[in-house]
Amino acid sequence: MMSDDILVAHLSNQPCGTALMPLFNVEAAHNVRRYHETVAGYKPTPLKSLSLLAQHLGVKNIFVKDESYRFGLNAFKALGSSYCMASLLAERLELPLNELSFDAITTEKAKEALGQLTFVTATDGNHGRGVAWSAQTLGHKSIVLMPKGTAAERLENIKKLGSDASITELVYDDTVKLAAQKAKEIGGILVQDTAWDGYEDIPLRIMQGYLTLGLEMIDQLQGVRPTHVFLQAGVGSMAAAIAAFFANLYGDKRPIITIVEPHGANCLYKTALANDGAIHAYEGNLHSIMAGLCCGVPCTVAWDLLKECADYFVSMPDFVAADGMRILGAPLGNDPRVISGESGASTFGLVADCLRKPEYEHVKETLQLNDDSTVLCISTEGDTDQSNYRHVVWDGGFSSN
Repeated sequence: MMSDDILVAHLSNQPCGTALMPLFNVEAAHNVRRYHETVAGYKPTPLKSLSLLAQHLGVKNIFVKDESYRFGLNAFKALGSSYCMASLLAERLELPLNELSFDAITTEKAKEALGQLTFVTATDGNHGRGVAWSAQTLGHKSIVLMPKGTAAERLENIKKLGSDASITELVYDDTVKLAAQKAKEIGGILVQDTAWDGYEDIPLRIMQGYLTLGLEMIDQLQGVRPTHVFLQAGVGSMAAAIAAFFANLYGDKRPIITIVEPHGANCLYKTALANDGAIHAYEGNLHSIMAGLCCGVPCTVAWDLLKECADYFVSMPDFVAADGMRILGAPLGNDPRVISGESGASTFGLVADCLRKPEYEHVKETLQLNDDSTVLCISTEGDTDQSNYRHVVWDGGFSSN
């Protein structure tokens, strides 16, 4: 495999019949957003239209959802952890989910009934920051473990939220195992955004938390139907939730869904390429500037949704994400600027490079991008590692030349 190849695996469209699908319908999305609307600081993040760039690249529309504004945390992840943790507290309080609100689970009576809980997780950065923030706002403790190579800035951002956070000497997937062991030892609650046999309920609640993001995008599109949705994936939880949401919403007219990963952590691509009914891990050392996507084993429940609701799985080199960061940061004319980090810009970078670089014409054709395409991407994070952001954008790090 050449380092500058963009690889595409295709899964034939199948009816979305998994029993998990109703968990990600429009009604569920409204229930989730009703909770988020009770949390201080909640407001929809902007959906930015890059109309001049779309014209320049030869497509009808390009929309980018900018998650750098989410809860002041510079990334989308708190949507999942906050809803998950709130629903767990409501369950302990025997509070019906249709009565779930931030105030209802943080009253003095609720605090007395719950005591002080400790939530434990492993993270590449953004999920752990969301868990730490959610625990702090709900009045509980958190322990966050991070894999080796994690940027110091990401660790410090989590510590500032009162979390007992540390960087391990392990890769991401082994850090997840360590977090599970830690939670068991101390009687804590593991809030992990990936699932495995016997651990599905909490990851599904986290995935449901991302439905607010899907509902916001539909409201902001104001009736415009995207033809193409590009979703970045680590273990695949957010990607699966949004893919299932669009499949439920649009049915047979759903957009073409493309899942994007780096070459150095392409477990979903490998699973889709094999197409043999088994989960396939990435073998070898995880490596990518897209730190939030550096996961070696797919989330099992996410894959159950993606295999029915996604069309294409892309594995791509790091410089494609770097291209996306630079283009979003230097827009054409009056197009709005988006400060997007390495993982955040991955999907947009793929779209931009397929549309503007002749060597990727075959990928453009495979993904069915043309002058009638309305493209939707999510910039899942801002400059969560500011030093590396400047290295890429200022110094031209990870150039394809």
